[in-house]
Amino acid sequence: MFNIEEELKKLPAKPGVYIMRDKHDTIIYVGKAISLKNRVRQYFQSSRNLTPKIVKMVSRIDHFEYIITDSEVEALVLESNLIKEHMPRYNTMLKDDKNYPYIKVTIQEAYPRVMIARQVKKDKAKYFGPYTSGTAVKDTLDLIRKIYQIRTCNRVLPRDIGKERACLFYHIKQCSGPCQGYITEAEYRKSVDQIMDFLNGNFSEVLAMLEKKMLTASENMEFEEAAGYRDLMNSVRHMAQKQKITSTSNQEDKDVIAFARAGDEAVVQVFFIRNGKLIGREHYHLTGVENDTRSGVMTSFVKQFYAGTPFIPRELLLQEELEEPELISEWLTAKRGQKVYITNPKKGEKEKLVELAEKNASLVLQQDAEKIKREEQRTRGAMMEIMDLLDLQNLKRVESYDISNINGFESVGSMVVYENGKPKRNDYRKFKIKWVTGSDDYASMNEVLTRRFTHGKQEKAELLEKNMDLEHGSFTRFPDLIMMDGGRGQVNIALKVMEELHLNIPVCGMVKDDNHRTRGLYYNNVEIPIDRNSEAFKLITRIQDETHRFAIEYHRSLRSKEQVHSILDDIPGIGQKRRIELMKHFMSLDAIKAAELSELAIIPTMNEKAAKQVYDFFHKEENEKND
Repeated sequence: MFNIEEELKKLPAKPGVYIMRDKHDTIIYVGKAISLKNRVRQYFQSSRNLTPKIVKMVSRIDHFEYIITDSEVEALVLESNLIKEHMPRYNTMLKDDKNYPYIKVTIQEAYPRVMIARQVKKDKAKYFGPYTSGTAVKDTLDLIRKIYQIRTCNRVLPRDIGKERACLFYHIKQCSGPCQGYITEAEYRKSVDQIMDFLNGNFSEVLAMLEKKMLTASENMEFEEAAGYRDLMNSVRHMAQKQKITSTSNQEDKDVIAFARAGDEAVVQVFFIRNGKLIGREHYHLTGVENDTRSGVMTSFVKQFYAGTPFIPRELLLQEELEEPELISEWLTAKRGQKVYITNPKKGEKEKLVELAEKNASLVLQQDAEKIKREEQRTRGAMMEIMDLLDLQNLKRVESYDISNINGFESVGSMVVYENGKPKRNDYRKFKIKWVTGSDDYASMNEVLTRRFTHGKQEKAELLEKNMDLEHGSFTRFPDLIMMDGGRGQVNIALKVMEELHLNIPVCGMVKDDNHRTRGLYYNNVEIPIDRNSEAFKLITRIQDETHRFAIEYHRSLRSKEQVHSILDDIPGIGQKRRIELMKHFMSLDAIKAAELSELAIIPTMNEKAAKQVYDFFHKEENEKND
């Protein structure tokens, strides 16, 4: 047994990370401390003022562990990594995990390449970014290839010059052909320098160069080529317009960060400024912020965000002061390799940038609130309407069932689960009918429900005996309502199963009209009409359609497997591997039937004997006639 009081006495007065776990050994909170002894003990002192969230967290702590570090900076890094890996319930969590692209110029190579990179490595290459749009990066690289004809291949140059033929990019005039020695290293390097100027936002030189080429082509009456240069100029101008100047005096890289919050949610807006230009912006969602201070929200975001991004700007302009500015600055400085400045501007141009970021965050939060409200109406709101229609006391989880077969072939059952009006696909289940022969939907449904709830009762009993949480079982969670895809007959089958298993779960049927469209609910021997414009009606239709789709999809997969099996697997000497190769090679059964013996024999997995068995199998009748 873990004795918390005894373990608190053993805590060292050293920096480190502490990990709180519940009775299921799940990590529920991760924190760091200058002194583990002082920090962890504070959680268990009744006189200490703790936020409601932390009070609830402490009530769930069953045991804790800790990791000692050499410094508080190391503890900060470890804390961020553990939070990202385990996503503890009571930590303020950054929900987004975006991985931004960079443009990488391999200047360490004799003939540099320009490519997309997802990580900034210490490889002597030059990185530009991060960019908030992968599409924009691809468009930029495409433009660079067309203008500067830079190579994209992985050939080692100059070692491999002339060893292989020029690639397609050379022939379409998007590569200058350094692999063939068509351009000197010095000339190629000039193009690379121009590319880096271009990526730094210097568009005037490339526009002047393109305009000169366009006029020359036009004078030589090469109008198609001139039109190509004109289009390239338009692309460059479009890119130039996207990069707004944000500072004329300071050309350093900056991130501007501000947030807005409502209840337990917050939206953080980040402006990415590179070389004095706003290259993009992005918003992020935080949860679990209701009882946090504004400084706490900002600190949680900065720690989690910069733990996951390889690029650290020279300066952070923040709406709120951090709780540990010196420590975080030291950490970011170590990551960047240069001094990182953290400021909270109160006036001037920088303050206006922070204010603009805050306005954007508020706007996103407002839009999200409206979106959430609409989503609530179509999910929880719809469930409330159904609950009122059926006069139920509680309705959170709904399970819906359907049977699918074709003339009794491979009958299957589907179980679809909705919680709070949303599909919970991890809880969907498929049933292959085992006890029923032929096409009997009622008997098949009886089997599906009996197997599902018998299994659930057995799992519950086993978990309770082991003193384990019921959430560990796959069938232990029972629904608040069973919805059958059908009317009185299917409902009566479900009620009979509930009675036999001594379960008290309400059952209703989703009734369809003559056009196979949802009409109403059959409940307590009465058909209840539903307003077709209500959210309840729309949700019932979605549940019914999803249940039917899931059953049909499972049945189709079994049917297709059986069709392939019934023909190919009945051939002696043809196992799964040869069957797959036959289908891959010939693409259809008809093609296999029509194949000559020599064509069958050329498949790698087939020998002469196996090929003859396939050929004889499909030509049996023909051979018998000849005999």
